[in-house]
Amino acid sequence: MTDILRLSLVQSELIWGDVKLNLEQFTQQLSELKGKSDLIVLPEMFTSGFTMSDKDEISRYADMTVSWMQEQAKYLGASIMGSFIVKDVDSFYNRMHTVSPNGDISTYDKRHLFRMGDEHKHFAGGKDKGIVIIGEWRIRPIVCYDLRFPVWLRNQQDYDLLVCVANWPEARRDVWNTILKARAIDNQTYVAGVNRVGKDGMNLTYAGDSSLFDAKGRVLAKCEDYKSNISTMSISLSELRKFRDKFPVYLDADDFDIKL
Repeated sequence: MTDILRLSLVQSELIWGDVKLNLEQFTQQLSELKGKSDLIVLPEMFTSGFTMSDKDEISRYADMTVSWMQEQAKYLGASIMGSFIVKDVDSFYNRMHTVSPNGDISTYDKRHLFRMGDEHKHFAGGKDKGIVIIGEWRIRPIVCYDLRFPVWLRNQQDYDLLVCVANWPEARRDVWNTILKARAIDNQTYVAGVNRVGKDGMNLTYAGDSSLFDAKGRVLAKCEDYKSNISTMSISLSELRKFRDKFPVYLDADDFDIKL
Protein backbone atom coordinates (compact mmCIF):
# COMPACT_ATOMS: atom_id res chain seq x y z
CA MET A 1 0.00 0.00 0.00
CA THR A 2 1.66 3.18 -1.21
CA ASP A 3 -0.43 5.14 -3.70
CA ILE A 4 -3.94 4.00 -2.74
CA LEU A 5 -5.39 4.33 0.75
CA ARG A 6 -8.70 2.64 1.55
CA LEU A 7 -10.32 4.91 4.12
CA SER A 8 -13.39 3.97 6.19
CA LEU A 9 -15.56 6.56 7.94
CA VAL A 10 -17.44 4.96 10.84
CA GLN A 11 -20.46 7.06 11.77
CA SER A 12 -22.25 5.72 14.83
CA GLU A 13 -24.44 6.42 17.80
CA LEU A 14 -22.54 6.40 21.09
CA ILE A 15 -23.75 4.91 24.36
CA TRP A 16 -23.44 7.67 26.94
CA GLY A 17 -20.63 7.02 29.39
CA ASP A 18 -20.47 3.24 28.91
CA VAL A 19 -17.03 2.19 27.63
CA LYS A 20 -17.66 -1.55 27.56
CA LEU A 21 -20.93 -1.30 25.61
CA ASN A 22 -19.39 1.09 23.10
CA LEU A 23 -16.46 -1.26 22.48
CA GLU A 24 -18.85 -4.19 22.05
CA GLN A 25 -20.87 -2.12 19.58
CA PHE A 26 -17.82 -1.16 17.51
CA THR A 27 -16.51 -4.72 17.53
CA GLN A 28 -19.69 -5.75 15.72
CA GLN A 29 -19.76 -2.75 13.39
CA LEU A 30 -16.12 -3.06 12.29
CA SER A 31 -16.28 -6.78 11.53
CA GLU A 32 -17.51 -6.05 7.99
CA LEU A 33 -14.26 -4.18 7.26
CA LYS A 34 -11.87 -7.12 7.67
CA GLY A 35 -9.39 -7.00 4.78
CA LYS A 36 -11.32 -4.15 3.12
CA SER A 37 -9.75 -1.04 4.63
CA ASP A 38 -6.34 0.49 5.42
CA LEU A 39 -7.50 3.20 7.85
CA ILE A 40 -10.66 3.06 9.97
CA VAL A 41 -11.78 6.28 11.67
CA LEU A 42 -14.10 6.37 14.71
CA PRO A 43 -15.81 9.47 16.19
CA GLU A 44 -14.47 11.71 18.94
CA MET A 45 -14.69 10.15 22.44
CA PHE A 46 -15.95 6.96 20.83
CA THR A 47 -16.02 5.10 24.14
CA SER A 48 -18.27 7.56 25.98
CA GLY A 49 -19.66 10.45 23.98
CA PHE A 50 -18.55 14.03 24.64
CA THR A 51 -18.77 14.04 28.43
CA MET A 52 -16.68 15.63 31.14
CA SER A 53 -18.56 14.79 34.32
CA ASP A 54 -17.48 11.12 34.20
CA LYS A 55 -13.90 11.68 33.08
CA ASP A 56 -12.37 10.02 36.16
CA GLU A 57 -14.33 6.81 35.65
CA ILE A 58 -13.96 6.71 31.85
CA SER A 59 -10.21 7.34 31.96
CA ARG A 60 -9.76 4.14 34.00
CA TYR A 61 -10.61 2.23 30.82
CA ALA A 62 -7.92 3.90 28.70
CA ASP A 63 -5.51 0.95 28.75
CA MET A 64 -8.33 -1.46 27.98
CA THR A 65 -9.38 0.74 25.05
CA VAL A 66 -5.84 0.80 23.64
CA SER A 67 -5.67 -3.00 23.92
CA TRP A 68 -9.01 -3.27 22.13
CA MET A 69 -7.74 -1.03 19.32
CA GLN A 70 -4.62 -3.15 18.97
CA GLU A 71 -6.65 -6.36 18.80
CA GLN A 72 -9.07 -4.91 16.27
CA ALA A 73 -6.31 -3.41 14.11
CA LYS A 74 -4.52 -6.73 13.95
CA TYR A 75 -7.70 -8.70 13.23
CA LEU A 76 -9.01 -6.27 10.59
CA GLY A 77 -5.60 -5.64 8.98
CA ALA A 78 -6.07 -1.87 9.20
CA SER A 79 -4.98 1.08 11.30
CA ILE A 80 -7.70 2.43 13.61
CA MET A 81 -8.05 6.07 14.64
CA GLY A 82 -10.27 7.69 17.29
CA SER A 83 -10.18 9.76 20.49
CA PHE A 84 -11.07 8.96 24.09
CA ILE A 85 -10.44 10.33 27.58
CA VAL A 86 -7.00 9.72 29.06
CA LYS A 87 -5.48 10.74 32.40
CA ASP A 88 -1.76 11.44 32.07
CA VAL A 89 0.01 12.28 35.35
CA ASP A 90 -2.40 14.83 36.89
CA SER A 91 -4.16 16.07 33.75
CA PHE A 92 -6.94 14.74 31.55
CA TYR A 93 -6.70 14.81 27.75
CA ASN A 94 -9.06 14.29 24.84
CA ARG A 95 -6.44 12.12 23.18
CA MET A 96 -6.67 10.82 19.64
CA HIS A 97 -5.01 7.45 19.10
CA THR A 98 -3.90 5.80 15.87
CA VAL A 99 -3.07 2.11 16.24
CA SER A 100 -1.47 0.12 13.41
CA PRO A 101 -2.03 -3.59 12.63
CA ASN A 102 1.34 -4.39 14.22
CA GLY A 103 0.33 -2.63 17.44
CA ASP A 104 2.26 0.65 17.08
CA ILE A 105 0.55 3.64 18.71
CA SER A 106 0.59 7.32 17.72
CA THR A 107 -1.24 10.00 19.72
CA TYR A 108 -2.47 13.56 19.33
CA ASP A 109 -3.95 15.64 22.14
CA LYS A 110 -6.79 17.96 21.14
CA ARG A 111 -5.30 21.44 21.11
CA HIS A 112 -8.35 23.69 20.97
CA LEU A 113 -10.71 22.97 23.86
CA PHE A 114 -14.38 23.86 23.40
CA ARG A 115 -14.83 26.62 25.97
CA MET A 116 -18.55 27.03 25.21
CA GLY A 117 -18.92 23.57 26.73
CA ASP A 118 -16.34 24.22 29.49
CA GLU A 119 -13.98 21.63 28.02
CA HIS A 120 -11.02 23.89 28.90
CA LYS A 121 -11.96 23.59 32.58
CA HIS A 122 -11.68 19.80 32.52
CA PHE A 123 -8.94 18.96 30.01
CA ALA A 124 -5.43 20.08 29.12
CA GLY A 125 -4.67 21.07 25.52
CA GLY A 126 -1.99 19.55 23.32
CA LYS A 127 0.93 21.27 21.62
CA ASP A 128 2.14 18.82 18.96
CA LYS A 129 0.74 18.07 15.50
CA GLY A 130 1.15 14.31 15.80
CA ILE A 131 1.57 13.48 12.09
CA VAL A 132 0.84 9.79 11.40
CA ILE A 133 2.65 7.86 8.66
CA ILE A 134 0.92 5.01 6.84
CA GLY A 135 3.00 3.83 3.91
CA GLU A 136 3.85 7.01 1.99
CA TRP A 137 0.82 8.83 3.38
CA ARG A 138 1.29 11.65 5.91
CA ILE A 139 -1.89 12.00 7.95
CA ARG A 140 -2.76 14.91 10.26
CA PRO A 141 -5.20 13.99 13.06
CA ILE A 142 -7.35 16.65 14.72
CA VAL A 143 -10.33 16.67 17.07
CA CYS A 144 -13.63 18.53 16.56
CA TYR A 145 -13.16 22.20 17.62
CA ASP A 146 -9.62 22.16 16.12
CA LEU A 147 -11.31 22.36 12.71
CA ARG A 148 -12.21 26.01 13.27
CA PHE A 149 -8.58 27.16 13.44
CA PRO A 150 -7.00 27.38 9.97
CA VAL A 151 -3.64 28.71 11.16
CA TRP A 152 -3.11 25.61 13.32
CA LEU A 153 -4.11 23.44 10.37
CA ARG A 154 -2.11 25.24 7.67
CA ASN A 155 -0.44 22.62 5.51
CA GLN A 156 3.26 23.39 5.41
CA GLN A 157 3.74 20.54 2.95
CA ASP A 158 3.78 18.11 5.84
CA TYR A 159 0.52 16.18 5.33
CA ASP A 160 -1.67 14.63 2.62
CA LEU A 161 -4.82 13.78 4.56
CA LEU A 162 -6.49 15.72 7.37
CA VAL A 163 -8.69 13.57 9.63
CA CYS A 164 -11.14 15.26 12.01
CA VAL A 165 -13.08 13.19 14.54
CA ALA A 166 -15.99 14.96 16.22
CA ASN A 167 -19.12 15.16 18.33
CA TRP A 168 -20.49 18.09 16.29
CA PRO A 169 -24.16 18.89 17.08
CA GLU A 170 -26.88 19.13 14.45
CA ALA A 171 -27.44 22.83 15.23
CA ARG A 172 -24.05 23.66 13.69
CA ARG A 173 -24.02 21.12 10.87
CA ASP A 174 -23.81 23.81 8.14
CA VAL A 175 -20.62 25.11 9.73
CA TRP A 176 -19.18 21.58 9.89
CA ASN A 177 -19.87 20.89 6.22
CA THR A 178 -18.57 24.29 5.13
CA ILE A 179 -15.26 24.25 6.95
CA LEU A 180 -14.45 20.64 6.14
CA LYS A 181 -14.64 21.66 2.49
CA ALA A 182 -12.72 24.88 3.14
CA ARG A 183 -9.86 23.09 4.91
CA ALA A 184 -9.51 20.76 1.92
CA ILE A 185 -9.27 23.69 -0.50
CA ASP A 186 -7.08 25.84 1.79
CA ASN A 187 -4.54 23.10 2.29
CA GLN A 188 -4.73 21.21 -1.03
CA THR A 189 -5.32 17.98 0.81
CA TYR A 190 -7.87 15.24 1.32
CA VAL A 191 -10.07 15.91 4.35
CA ALA A 192 -12.10 13.31 6.24
CA GLY A 193 -14.59 14.30 8.92
CA VAL A 194 -16.15 11.61 11.13
CA ASN A 195 -19.02 12.64 13.37
CA ARG A 196 -21.46 10.75 15.58
CA VAL A 197 -25.26 10.45 15.27
CA GLY A 198 -28.13 10.08 17.75
CA LYS A 199 -28.72 11.97 21.01
CA ASP A 200 -26.22 12.33 23.82
CA GLY A 201 -26.68 12.51 27.59
CA MET A 202 -27.26 16.27 27.38
CA ASN A 203 -30.08 15.79 24.86
CA LEU A 204 -28.07 17.20 21.94
CA THR A 205 -28.87 15.73 18.52
CA TYR A 206 -26.21 14.79 15.95
CA ALA A 207 -26.88 14.50 12.22
CA GLY A 208 -23.58 12.86 11.29
CA ASP A 209 -22.52 14.42 7.98
CA SER A 210 -19.38 12.27 8.03
CA SER A 211 -17.70 13.01 4.70
CA LEU A 212 -14.55 12.77 2.63
CA PHE A 213 -13.42 15.67 0.43
CA ASP A 214 -10.68 15.86 -2.18
CA ALA A 215 -8.23 18.76 -2.53
CA LYS A 216 -10.64 20.64 -4.80
CA GLY A 217 -13.39 20.48 -2.18
CA ARG A 218 -15.43 17.83 -3.96
CA VAL A 219 -17.32 15.24 -1.91
CA LEU A 220 -15.91 11.77 -2.56
CA ALA A 221 -17.88 9.88 0.08
CA LYS A 222 -20.59 10.62 2.62
CA CYS A 223 -22.37 8.59 5.28
CA GLU A 224 -26.16 8.57 5.41
CA ASP A 225 -27.53 11.35 7.61
CA TYR A 226 -28.81 10.50 11.10
CA LYS A 227 -27.92 6.80 10.77
CA SER A 228 -25.12 4.57 11.97
CA ASN A 229 -23.29 3.47 8.83
CA ILE A 230 -19.84 3.08 7.31
CA SER A 231 -18.53 4.64 4.11
CA THR A 232 -15.29 3.35 2.55
CA MET A 233 -13.47 5.10 -0.30
CA SER A 234 -10.09 4.65 -1.98
CA ILE A 235 -8.00 7.79 -2.41
CA SER A 236 -4.88 8.27 -4.51
CA LEU A 237 -1.67 9.94 -3.38
CA SER A 238 -0.34 10.23 -6.93
CA GLU A 239 -3.49 12.10 -8.02
CA LEU A 240 -3.07 14.51 -5.12
CA ARG A 241 0.58 15.13 -6.00
CA LYS A 242 -0.29 15.74 -9.66
CA PHE A 243 -2.87 18.35 -8.66
CA ARG A 244 -0.42 20.08 -6.32
CA ASP A 245 2.25 20.14 -9.06
CA LYS A 246 -0.19 21.49 -11.66
CA PHE A 247 -1.66 24.14 -9.36
CA PRO A 248 1.11 24.89 -6.80
CA VAL A 249 -0.66 27.33 -4.50
CA TYR A 250 1.68 26.31 -1.68
CA LEU A 251 4.61 28.07 -3.41
CA ASP A 252 3.00 31.42 -2.57
CA ALA A 253 2.01 30.57 1.00
CA ASP A 254 3.02 32.87 3.85
CA ASP A 255 5.61 31.79 6.39
CA PHE A 256 4.58 31.93 10.05
CA ASP A 257 5.29 30.51 13.49
CA ILE A 258 2.76 29.29 16.02
CA LYS A 259 3.35 30.29 19.63
CA LEU A 260 2.77 27.30 21.91
